[in-house]
Amino acid sequence: MRHWRWAVLVALTACLAGCATLGERETAASRAALRFADSVRQADGPRACAALAPETRQELEQSAESPCPEALLQEDLTYDGRVRSVQVYGQQARVVLDTDTLFLSRFPTGWRITAAGCEPRPQRPYQCQVKGG
Repeated sequence: MRHWRWAVLVALTACLAGCATLGERETAASRAALRFADSVRQADGPRACAALAPETRQELEQSAESPCPEALLQEDLTYDGRVRSVQVYGQQARVVLDTDTLFLSRFPTGWRITAAGCEPRPQRPYQCQVKGG
């Protein structure tokens, strides 16, 4: 009987630790998305570009044929409002804001934007203005 109680206690502790970790990851992804949105809203191209994943930044610069800060601000992304929902799936996240949906990936340095300016399309993948290759 004593071993059974110990096993339940260990299982509950593991579950609570896992749940807290998920909440922390959602909060971190949400904060990264809001920092990016705030940077774009303030027309702070260098800060907004620092929030992009390396492939996304590279793709943006190549397609626009200009440096990231210039290219990103030319995309005319609009950010207002708040976070409506956050879903984290392993090292990937989707943050839905009032005016946009952002996709992020977890890097050793933190969450980075992999796609922005994304519109849902019925029965098809999102269409994103800014995305990696």
